[in-house]
Amino acid sequence: MKLLLNDFNIKQLAESGECFRWDKITENSYRGVIYGKVCEVTQNKNEVNFDGIDEKTLKEYFDLNRDYSAIKAKYKDDYVLNKAYDFGYGIRIMNQEKFETLISFIISANNNIPRIKKSIEKISKMYGEKIMYKGSEYYAFPTPKALSMAILEELRSCGVGFRDKYILEAAKKVANGEINLSEISKLPTEKCKKELLKIKGVGPKVADCVMLFSMGKIDAFPIDVWIKRIMENLYIKEEKSLKEIEKYAKEKFGDYAGIAQQYLFYYVRENKIL
Repeated sequence: MKLLLNDFNIKQLAESGECFRWDKITENSYRGVIYGKVCEVTQNKNEVNFDGIDEKTLKEYFDLNRDYSAIKAKYKDDYVLNKAYDFGYGIRIMNQEKFETLISFIISANNNIPRIKKSIEKISKMYGEKIMYKGSEYYAFPTPKALSMAILEELRSCGVGFRDKYILEAAKKVANGEINLSEISKLPTEKCKKELLKIKGVGPKVADCVMLFSMGKIDAFPIDVWIKRIMENLYIKEEKSLKEIEKYAKEKFGDYAGIAQQYLFYYVRENKIL
């Protein structure tokens, strides 16, 4: 399926830190496993070809029904954010599968992207279903039930370290219905966050990432070391607590705080500005 898209760049998206299932195939193509299927995206300027996934799914996953140009226009007077927009023009918020996102960001705590990717691939290969695509083997992320049957030692062999017990407990609670991620996602952002924080291994940053990248809460504002530096150095001009930074960001960026956060994160990290 071929689409003409503005505000879309598969390289920026695949390497943005939002999702850990995308790999570079050629200079202008990436392949990822989403919603249990392999999707290959090839881009030449604004001409984008999608293979392996239906139109409805890809539009939902890549948030293609949202007008990002209109959102950017709301902040035309913000010099820093406009620099970030210009640099990461193709960034969008990917709407990922909820359970996979929860486990992925539990793994992400105090971790780096290459290690996170390796752990998720090992978990998928060990507990997920095999998918064949163009003669190569891929693996879907496991269902809550499949992952709930894991053994701690096996999980730890996937490189997740101390997070093994958090992953297993979360999988068991989602599998038995004690945690209903779909119902949680329907709550207002602050109530949704409170429910996610009840899950062991989920702190404020992980909860915000789960809400932003899988639950449609685009006002969620994840704060890591990069975002803390950005807000303190480029906006507030003094050191603040995480709660103070979050409050400032939500007042400044409003309903689209999470989208602004992702542009800022990508811009400063890629350019090593701070």
